[in-house]
Amino acid sequence: MPMNASNGTRKPVLLLTRRYPDAVMARAAGDYEIMTNEDDHPYGVDEMIRLAQGADAMLVCAVDQVPADLIRGLPDSVRMIATFSVGTDHIDLAAAKERGVTVANTPGVLTDATADIAFLLLLGAARRAAEGERLIREHRWDGWAPTQLVGVHVTGKRLAILGMGRIGQAMARRAQGFDMEIHYHNRRRLPADQEAGAIYHADADEMLGIADFLSIHSPATPETRHWLNAGRIARLPDGAVVVNTARGTLVDDEALIAALRSGKLAAAGLDVFENEPKLHPGYAGLPNTFLLPHLGSATDQTRDAMGFKALDNLDAFFAGREPPDRVA
Repeated sequence: MPMNASNGTRKPVLLLTRRYPDAVMARAAGDYEIMTNEDDHPYGVDEMIRLAQGADAMLVCAVDQVPADLIRGLPDSVRMIATFSVGTDHIDLAAAKERGVTVANTPGVLTDATADIAFLLLLGAARRAAEGERLIREHRWDGWAPTQLVGVHVTGKRLAILGMGRIGQAMARRAQGFDMEIHYHNRRRLPADQEAGAIYHADADEMLGIADFLSIHSPATPETRHWLNAGRIARLPDGAVVVNTARGTLVDDEALIAALRSGKLAAAGLDVFENEPKLHPGYAGLPNTFLLPHLGSATDQTRDAMGFKALDNLDAFFAGREPPDRVA
């Protein structure tokens, strides 16, 4: 490892799998010997193993797949993986624990940005914003009409939130500004002061029956894969709107697309997709979808904070302290 001239210690070598914000790259370069991805292309498993030779740690992001075979193929020098994300479903945590590789994530710092996008999706889907913008951009708008692009009213409606963690609670606060009635399901009921008047449902399936809007904020786990399936969609009121800013794997695409085509659901607002960026082709032709390319955390302030938190975890590890956001 290269020598740090200021204190005579050696800088750890950090493999950066993507191009991160400039401020994050600058801080990383000051504290580590960095190995960068100059053209910012997604690394495959074999490429990541090859590039990790000589590295002491890796900074990965949510689109980097870090399965068991990658972790087992890493050189012994790699002792930590920091992920530029809250979610860790792209990393095989069991394999990391078995291999003795520490893993840390970035909770807390992207709450507001993601909740903002969730509410943007809710409004955009309900009020047919994508269709309206296309009319303007394609020069097809021929003036106001009483029945043109009539959407779903938002104010005063019932919002069901699946997963009442930091982002779910932030979404609830935004919805309260629209006088929405908040219902939620969570693994555990929140204390009354955190509920802020929201109505708890121990049974998520039962909650669906009252959901004018459903916003998904649950972690992606094997148990939640395709949680929103045809059976659960059938429980939603006719004309409901679905929003997903969590992970694409929570939604059964075939079932959601069928419900949007049939009119069972009025609309959907989606920022995440299974197998992204190769989303299901059925979404492209649906006018009643408001689709974004995984923008939940995409503000300058948030992305910097995510990178700094990842580096805080790495700094703690290499200083011999427990990383504050360790997950494995």
